[in-house]
Amino acid sequence: QLQLVESGGGLVQPGGSLRLSCAASGFTLAYYDIGWFRQAPRKEREGVSCISRTAETTNYADSVKGRFTISRDNAKNTVYLQMNNLKPEDTAVYYCAATIYGCPFRIDAADFGSWGQGTQVTVSS
Repeated sequence: QLQLVESGGGLVQPGGSLRLSCAASGFTLAYYDIGWFRQAPRKEREGVSCISRTAETTNYADSVKGRFTISRDNAKNTVYLQMNNLKPEDTAVYYCAATIYGCPFRIDAADFGSWGQGTQVTVSS
């Protein structure tokens, strides 16, 4: 019954912005560290960002540093990913997932569970 639901994806032009949401249902999100991941066709799932349960720690992949910002509102049981200056290479299905082990230095999907269903982000002119 523990669920994460991603939303906010869509089609955007290069240089545009999107804000993704990861909403928890059936559990208290504040107990968990949350990671954002993305997967393009025929490519390995890539860790994008991670935020600790109190937001004390945030990590980003080098490819998105300076463009993406992760945040959370535990009162709303939601984690966000603000994506600015989007590039075609950002096109992927974006997933969120949970862990109780903290945000790793390298954001590895093997450390996370309770995956959401994903939301499609397409960056194209």
